[in-house]
Amino acid sequence: MSSIDQAGTYRLGDRQVRRLGYGAMQLAGPGVFGPPKNPAAALAVLREALALGVDHIDTSDFYGPHVTNQLIREALHPYPETLTIVTKIGARRDAQANWLLADTAQELEQAVHDNLRNLGIDVLDVVNFRSMIDVHGPAEGSLEAPLTALAELKERGLIRHVGISNVTVTQVEEARRILPIACVQNMYNLVHRGDDAMIDALARDGIAYVPFFPLGGFSPLQSDALSQVAEECGATPMQVAIAWLLQRSPNILLIPGTSSVTHLRKNLAAADLRLTEDALAALDNIGKV
Repeated sequence: MSSIDQAGTYRLGDRQVRRLGYGAMQLAGPGVFGPPKNPAAALAVLREALALGVDHIDTSDFYGPHVTNQLIREALHPYPETLTIVTKIGARRDAQANWLLADTAQELEQAVHDNLRNLGIDVLDVVNFRSMIDVHGPAEGSLEAPLTALAELKERGLIRHVGISNVTVTQVEEARRILPIACVQNMYNLVHRGDDAMIDALARDGIAYVPFFPLGGFSPLQSDALSQVAEECGATPMQVAIAWLLQRSPNILLIPGTSSVTHLRKNLAAADLRLTEDALAALDNIGKV
């Protein structure tokens, strides 16, 4: 059994994927804009991810824009049948690298075709719609119009499954009334635990939850506490943060990103780390600081 297998699998759409995947956002240039400084290194990371057992890659055509998808195609196409590529739409970039709303039916269809073209495929495995009501975090507001447009694209065979990102509980409920939801992708970590109830509810219904920024938003005091646990475990803080998420709920799928093969290997090695009850208790207290 490879290291990554220790993390187990979970359903994503109509597939079982390993719970440790890879997020490609960091392969683009600074600010997720433009090409990487070292394209060869970016290609090496993608190839090493698959060599280590990753079968779930998260990307978007607005990373770069177009850059990460083109790198994925260059590195991995033709894709293994076992690989699930999840992309994201609902935003676009302008020439100044700003993040702009792009959620009309026409813009969403164009985004789907951009992803298909740059990935070199005929149908997208999973498409996450990212709510841009507030670019900085979930905000209430109806998503009926864009999700109805995605449902139509799914009916046309361009998309197999739909997920949602940067959303509230109310929006998840609304989305599920419109079409089946394969996953929810929100910010969640040891400190930012506002989605605890959502994660548990999704787990009961067999829906994957995909957190991003596993170390985002830590204060120095909280970082010290995490570092202490990591030292006691003989691991890095990122490995501990990943291990905590894996033990938090079986429906959590992780997509830690990096542009370094060394960091990729360390991230995936977190599958071997089993946190003790004492370590879990100490980590849970971080969110209460």
